[in-house]
Amino acid sequence: MKNRVRLSTWCTIMTLIGLIVLLTAFYFAKYTIATFFAAAVLIILCATALFFMPLSISVNDNELNINRPLKIKSIPMNMIASVKLWSPTMAKKRICGSGGWFGYYGWFSEPSIGKYFAYYGKASDCFLVTLKDGKKYVLGCESPDEMVEVINKLIK
Repeated sequence: MKNRVRLSTWCTIMTLIGLIVLLTAFYFAKYTIATFFAAAVLIILCATALFFMPLSISVNDNELNINRPLKIKSIPMNMIASVKLWSPTMAKKRICGSGGWFGYYGWFSEPSIGKYFAYYGKASDCFLVTLKDGKKYVLGCESPDEMVEVINKLIK
């Protein structure tokens, strides 16, 4: 099973405005330090998105995969303790990560579940994966209820 990650309206707007501002700053900089600074910021932000931005979530008999542009993050099924539908709240705190630049990814903290790593595009499409070692992932994709059902069948 494979479901793609949809970006929220906020993520789409934030990404577009950010790209427009950075490209405009790069275009109007007069070959000074500002040109190099704008180029460096643009390169770093886009490279970060390429490494972490979730494109889709897929499941096979052996692993749960978070498909990203440059690398697939795989979680073995035998490491998963539980999976349930769950949505991040406004009380979440970003420790280190993206709060909307090409999605939500990175370390976050929530009063109800503690620290977790996120890969999602829209808060309403999320589910919580808890590993046997205590690590937590908040993942998001289209039809999260179906994804949770499939994963729960595979881990039992």
